[in-house]
Amino acid sequence: MCGIVGYVGNRDTIEILLNGLKRLEYRGYDSAGLAVIRNGTLEILKKAGKVQVLADCVYKEWPPAFQEGISIGIAHTRWATHGAPTDANAHPHLDNSGKVALVHNGIIENYAGLRRQLEAKGHTFLSQTDTEVLAHLVGEYYTEKGSLLSAVCAALRLVEGTFGIAVMAAKEPDLLVVARRGSPLLIGVGENETIIASDAAAVVSHTQKVIYLDDDDVAVVRHDKVDIRNIHNVPVTREVAQIEWDTQAAEKGGFEHFMLKEIFEQPDALRNCTRGRLDEDQCTAKLSGLNLEPRDLASIQRLVIVACGTSLHAGMVGDYYFEELANLHTELDQAAEFRYRNPIIGAHDLVLAVSQSGETADTLAAVREAKQKGALVAGLCNVVASTIARETGRGVYLHAGPEIGVASTKAFTCQVAVLLQMALKFGRCRRLSREQGRVILKEIQRIPEYVEQALKLNDEIAGLAAAYKDIQNCFFIGRSHMYPVALEGALKLKEISYIHAEGYNAAELKHGPIALLEETVPVIAIATDTPGKEKMLGNIQECRARQAPVIAIVTEGDVETINAVGKVAQHLIAVPRTSYLVAPVTVAVVLQLLAYHIARLRGCAIDQPRNLAKSVTVE
Repeated sequence: MCGIVGYVGNRDTIEILLNGLKRLEYRGYDSAGLAVIRNGTLEILKKAGKVQVLADCVYKEWPPAFQEGISIGIAHTRWATHGAPTDANAHPHLDNSGKVALVHNGIIENYAGLRRQLEAKGHTFLSQTDTEVLAHLVGEYYTEKGSLLSAVCAALRLVEGTFGIAVMAAKEPDLLVVARRGSPLLIGVGENETIIASDAAAVVSHTQKVIYLDDDDVAVVRHDKVDIRNIHNVPVTREVAQIEWDTQAAEKGGFEHFMLKEIFEQPDALRNCTRGRLDEDQCTAKLSGLNLEPRDLASIQRLVIVACGTSLHAGMVGDYYFEELANLHTELDQAAEFRYRNPIIGAHDLVLAVSQSGETADTLAAVREAKQKGALVAGLCNVVASTIARETGRGVYLHAGPEIGVASTKAFTCQVAVLLQMALKFGRCRRLSREQGRVILKEIQRIPEYVEQALKLNDEIAGLAAAYKDIQNCFFIGRSHMYPVALEGALKLKEISYIHAEGYNAAELKHGPIALLEETVPVIAIATDTPGKEKMLGNIQECRARQAPVIAIVTEGDVETINAVGKVAQHLIAVPRTSYLVAPVTVAVVLQLLAYHIARLRGCAIDQPRNLAKSVTVE
């Protein structure tokens, strides 16, 4: 959730660190700091608040003459867990001697016991964080061992929990020691310089050659060399990979916000996630990353989808797809609960982990539990070489491109599109006929076109948003395939506008939520020409009978529905006519635009909503 940047080289170290932190701001944070080695001495600055607050402090306290000759440093953006967002709790943290500096993503679960042991040895702590305990622990071993590497390895062998760390010591001013377990960390290999980061966004402007560390890897990083070992100080080998996108993909490109840019990138993103994957001859999808032959797919008896947040909503849409098209018993699990409820899974089950980042801690834990229980495991991720992608060893990449806005947009619609392709592939290995497959394949091919049509509603939706920008509460209702889309629409609105919004299956209205309906509580009702439409028309009437304003999302040309709800709904939004299997994508785009424009009119921090982080790498 936090961000790490480190640098060893001959260029402007402080500028590189600050720019790296700015690239990571989208991940979510509440304080920032950096440390450098200057003339054999550790220098550190850290501030609660935005990176710009830290940058202003740096430029004020460290003038250009001070910065000359600095060639190594580490920097961090913190999302508070242990202790409030204060200067003292911000990273980097120093050891008891003040000679070792450390930044950390993750959680040290046994920090309290370690802290008591260190305090008994005379250590004094200046913060409330678990990270400072790790810094002191490294320092404790550094007084006994011959190198920073051996001290870090010794300290980490005592740690329970997750970490991505970067450490430097005044006595060894030409190197960083970095390590990871359950929290992403990569090493960018440049020309006579090396940059480390928790996210490729901080690296890509310097180099596209990266090394992804595995769990319990510990690396010594110099400007011209990277030496990777495991936690027991035994050498290991990791391949150099290539980042497939450039800095322009992580810029706003003339849009007011990253979120709006990414909403409008969806036609291209959807083309990328379907390109080369549709087999018109066999009327199926080609998903080679699954590494499963038709016979293997046919032998799977149950599919278990594990995910969190937006990915969970995409998985819910996938649940409908797999059961309907592949006649495959499908279950959906909230990944955070999966391993704690001792799930019943086995060798004939496929567990599909859905995660935009591929680093979601709860989903990764579910992957490991499923593997331990002998299930076949696959991943559906957007980030190439992410931990889930590497640990599952099979799966499908979204190829949606980098998503900077915290509120997921193009990743969600691409997840739904890929899940539909997977269901088509599974179905063709089972009972789905060639002709049925051809019809579905043609609809998948047209998804980018349908989304382009939906995006033409932008101005209409922007005007509609003005009427609802001051609401305090809102319901989203849908049925069948549109129920998870209602959940996703509510999530988008609450994430970026801070309006209390809830998504419901419309059938649940009479079981409690209808008590909250009144003239100040609008209802967004998804009444498209999809299964459950007739019941939805009745639900809309129930909402209006309680004086709740209704925004009805209908299918273009669906005269029956338009006539039925046009007289009672305050507003109608007509989405392009598509197959009911594809409609969740176009409706999701409309709801993204509605949430965006309401949040914009309310003056909210759309790309970096309060308290949220892009990648949830702690449980």
